Amino acid sequence: MNQQAAQTDVLIVGGGMVGASLGLALAATSLRVTIIEPVLPGSGPQPSFDDRCTALANGSRRMLETLGAWPAIAPHAVSIQTIHVSDAGRFGSARIEAAALQMPALGHTAPNRAIGAALWQQLRSHPQVQLIAPARVIDARMDADSAQIRLLTGSGSDATEQTLVTRLVVAADGDRSLIRERAGLGVTELDYEQVAIVANVVAERRATSVAFERFGAAAGPIALLPRPDGHYTVVWCVARSIAETVAGQPEPDFLRDLQQAFGWRVGAFTRVGQRATYPLRLRRAMQLTGQRTVVVGNAAQSLHPVAGQGFNLGLRDVATLAELLAAASGNGADPGAEELLASYQSQRLQDRAGMMSFTDGLVRMFALSFPGAATLRSAGLLLFDALPAAKRGLSGVSWGFGARTPRLLRGMPAGSER
Repeated sequence: MNQQAAQTDVLIVGGGMVGASLGLALAATSLRVTIIEPVLPGSGPQPSFDDRCTALANGSRRMLETLGAWPAIAPHAVSIQTIHVSDAGRFGSARIEAAALQMPALGHTAPNRAIGAALWQQLRSHPQVQLIAPARVIDARMDADSAQIRLLTGSGSDATEQTLVTRLVVAADGDRSLIRERAGLGVTELDYEQVAIVANVVAERRATSVAFERFGAAAGPIALLPRPDGHYTVVWCVARSIAETVAGQPEPDFLRDLQQAFGWRVGAFTRVGQRATYPLRLRRAMQLTGQRTVVVGNAAQSLHPVAGQGFNLGLRDVATLAELLAAASGNGADPGAEELLASYQSQRLQDRAGMMSFTDGLVRMFALSFPGAATLRSAGLLLFDALPAAKRGLSGVSWGFGARTPRLLRGMPAGSER
């Protein structure tokens, strides 16, 4: 039996948007919380806090409000009033409108950089949450009583090695999670053989409150998300075989090909910023928990961006885990107990499986190429456009597939009463 005393109750490995959200959600509890992050926030580029825009579901926005981060995000966010869905080269299209569904908004978009900065601004007002940065995990060992995490702190010749002992380690360290690997949690992977090209673009018509989703078997799906500066973030999914060529084109050639693939709904594209590429896979941990270990966010699952639900799903991981840990804190229970971890695994099963199936189904449906498939898709979009009940059902997807909505998404602190 390991006799080392735990130095912290919950150790969060990864201070990106998901890890920082969890730290903030636990700040009001009596738990000792530590976050390990390779990049000291505010000292340089943080990979998670880049210029990409993220789609925020209404529940996610409410959670960020509850955590106190939304007031700093709101000036950088755009309210989505309409989502326009179309199939390239076909007659079918659909419009989902917040007003018609009697909703104040279908969701919001906000730059990752603004979300990350707001989360860390709030965390700094909770000094009881310890931040160790810059630091990176080099090894981990979990047993029945604790998790021992070896890390290097500092950088260069000033780097030093230390070991932290915790009652629970939370892997928020991305889809190549070292913690998940050390915990022995296997992964399954479906390679879509696509790459997402992400960039900010300027168009003749300024962005307002409309988001676009454009499908096309040849060009690949394109999402166009409005930015608060009147420009757009484009997420263009192309076959891996051509991704490097497309992404590396001179600006006029890239804009020409994007125009051809997307069409003219926002007028001519006139400028494009720096382009980044991300291989697209459906990767999921076969188990969400191990000894003294929980995986959340991209460490638990990474989705195709076609529905823009990856971060929202990760926030629901956080909300569920925070609720369980807050209850354990109030009862003086062990945050890494098997019963708590089993409850987390069980509560996340339905929502996680439903969202992965939904996203994967969209990718497959719009990739079908048998004779008549495109005509069927167009007819389906037209039918969907004529059915308000179907639109209400689709708008509810962003709240998740679980039977119960976590408290944070309902505007209640993780440890509050029902």
